[in-house]
Amino acid sequence: MSARDFLPWLAADPSAMADSVLHEATHMVPEHDDTVNAGRRDLVKMLGMGGLLVAAGPLGVRRLEAADRLFGIRGAAESWEPHAYVRIAEDGIVTILCHRSEMGQGIRTTMPMIIADEMEADWSKCRVMQADGDEKKYGSQNTDGSTSIRDFLFKYREAGATVRALLEDAAAKEWAVSADTVKARNGVVVHEFTGRTKAFGALVATARGIAMPAKERVRVKQPAERRWQGRKMTSIDLVPVTTGRATYGADVALPGMMTAVIARPPVWGGKVVSVDDSAALKVAGVERVVRIPETPIPGAYLPLGGVAVVAKNTWAAIKGRDALTITWDHGPNASYDSTAYKATLMESVRKPGQAGRTNGDADAALASASRKLSAEYYVPHLSHAQMEPVAAVARVEGGKVEAWAPTQSPQDARNTLAQYLKVDAANVTVHVTLLGGAFGRKSKPDFICEAAYLAREVGAPVRVQWTREDDLRNSYLHSVAAHHLEAGMDGSGKVTAWLHRSAYPSISATFAPNVPGPGPDELTNGASDIPFDIANMSVEACPAVAHTRIGWYRSVNAIHHGFAIGSFVDELAHAAGKDSVAFLVSLMGKDRQVDLSKAGLVAPASNYGASWTDHPLDSGRARRVLQLAAEKSGWGTSLPRGRGRGVAVHRSFLSYITMVVEVEVLPDGTVLVPRATVAVDAGFVANPDRAKAQMEGALVMAMSNTLYSEISFQQGTVVQSNYRDYQVTRMRAAPRVVDVHLVESEGLPGGIGEPGVPPAGAAIANAIYAATGVRVRELPVGRQLAGWQSKATE
Repeated sequence: MSARDFLPWLAADPSAMADSVLHEATHMVPEHDDTVNAGRRDLVKMLGMGGLLVAAGPLGVRRLEAADRLFGIRGAAESWEPHAYVRIAEDGIVTILCHRSEMGQGIRTTMPMIIADEMEADWSKCRVMQADGDEKKYGSQNTDGSTSIRDFLFKYREAGATVRALLEDAAAKEWAVSADTVKARNGVVVHEFTGRTKAFGALVATARGIAMPAKERVRVKQPAERRWQGRKMTSIDLVPVTTGRATYGADVALPGMMTAVIARPPVWGGKVVSVDDSAALKVAGVERVVRIPETPIPGAYLPLGGVAVVAKNTWAAIKGRDALTITWDHGPNASYDSTAYKATLMESVRKPGQAGRTNGDADAALASASRKLSAEYYVPHLSHAQMEPVAAVARVEGGKVEAWAPTQSPQDARNTLAQYLKVDAANVTVHVTLLGGAFGRKSKPDFICEAAYLAREVGAPVRVQWTREDDLRNSYLHSVAAHHLEAGMDGSGKVTAWLHRSAYPSISATFAPNVPGPGPDELTNGASDIPFDIANMSVEACPAVAHTRIGWYRSVNAIHHGFAIGSFVDELAHAAGKDSVAFLVSLMGKDRQVDLSKAGLVAPASNYGASWTDHPLDSGRARRVLQLAAEKSGWGTSLPRGRGRGVAVHRSFLSYITMVVEVEVLPDGTVLVPRATVAVDAGFVANPDRAKAQMEGALVMAMSNTLYSEISFQQGTVVQSNYRDYQVTRMRAAPRVVDVHLVESEGLPGGIGEPGVPPAGAAIANAIYAATGVRVRELPVGRQLAGWQSKATE
């Protein structure tokens, strides 16, 4: 979730907040629609009094029901389903089924507004219903990899256009006129010659009985015809979220439901030797203690196993777990130690690795370079640390499994539940709640499997609740990583050679045994696909064995790739005596598009699931966002001692992002971020407001990654336990100004949710150097800057 999604009622401008809530309360009418004119002053008073929020306007008084919006619409007339995403009732209500998970990125607003726009629906009569997991009906529902718009934009448009054409055909049939003479407009179909109109709902009976429109009748709108696509639209979930009526995983309650917490093996691959549950069973409210079988490593999406305490309430379950006496066999990873493993990684990157991208002869060019520079970088394990610890509710009855969970991938959850409980997937239903942050953690359904297993064992619905400590110590972590970079320059400071070696445990090690480290394919997540014009280049993957569960985390490997590359380029600029922006522009060379699938360049040629023909490596796009951010940030203007600007540009998830970050470093080493400027080329952006919010959130997350956060291991177990020792960016440290500029484009869409994170870390580190003269090559910054005024050097 972005920074703007947390506690927005604390915004500095309550009047602006009133605009947003009023907008929502008057039933999702777009901000540019002048049909609503309720009083802002009255609404501010209502917010201040803390009463039930209703809004009076031309649409009447309406109370918003969060649960209805998430799982369905109460009292709606019988609906007709002309498309998997769309239902229309005879009373005119249009229900759009959102097949992707909402975790603050705004897909439950953006996807429906695209379809409704193409349909020519009346937005005030649109409702959103969360779809259950069903791959045959909806296609991929895995809300991951920044794919919801870039993979489905045209499908959403075609869905809306198809329904529009079908309604127009129905009206033409009723009026016995040519379909070419009727047109849908804002929820009605109009006969252009006579002015006759029919509302969508009134056409349902006829539309049910006619054939789908011919292909030539399905016409997607041209840019000038769009009403909402590419414009700001307030989130449909704003009011439920900010008034506490949104439904998250832990909010689901079923009759007879019990709550469970689980003591899981503290070391990956460990197992229970013995358990004494006598004291636990004496805790008031504890009903049962249940052993969950351990899954042999690597384990993939299946539960770690352990001992569950099932109770009447969460507190009793937690106290019961505290009372357990368990003897563990810690297994093969009992000696995992972060300090020792860091040395192992550094040793790995100092040796040749497996080629990922090879241009020219990097070794020869380095040997003959007028000047050679090298640097090494380290990034620790990171935890998703999302605000909502994972939770799931399950019910198992009559051979059927039903689950409710904040999952990013209901289809993976459905298939994994079927595998784990040995039932047919057709007998498994997964309902998706809102997600209180996710960042990749909630793609893995291990916690949902736990709930279903326990529900089957105890014969009643069960909610499994993870605590913050569970989430930090037993989750899937972001890879720890080491990088070794070398560059050769000629006498003018031009880079003639580039060597980059990376070592980090691969995500593949969570799914397959004996994975030695990252493969070349993983380097295309921000290391091989760099937009630099360097004649001699070698990008290599080096061995790194996993000793804990590794999972994707917002931006995945682009985080540490981006930090290392963006930092090293800044070091090269300073070594060459050049301005960092000017150096980056020269490093990119002439504008060009490169197909990295060509033989000899990348092996294999992964491109975030897209073709290199549709999305080539485009140095011109990278250059333009760099220059745009530099212009808007005031790059080159002077700042006082202790303040500095840093810049980094990065391509990931098919988008190009530049961040210019301004930092202030206090005498005690505390780093503040007064301002940041972001330039984004992500092709067509469907919802600019959400895109800007994603960039704000990406910067805040990158501040956590760069300045504070670290997961470390001793004797196989995670050292950190909660936010007191796994620190994240607090509200008081959040950037005061984040100025986001979106390049207007009708190009193929790229990702938005993830690409903002990778350049931000390097930009922060480079800004710290500009402010203090201290280079940051190891994260988190932590206390590295204490006493910087006395030790700063050029």
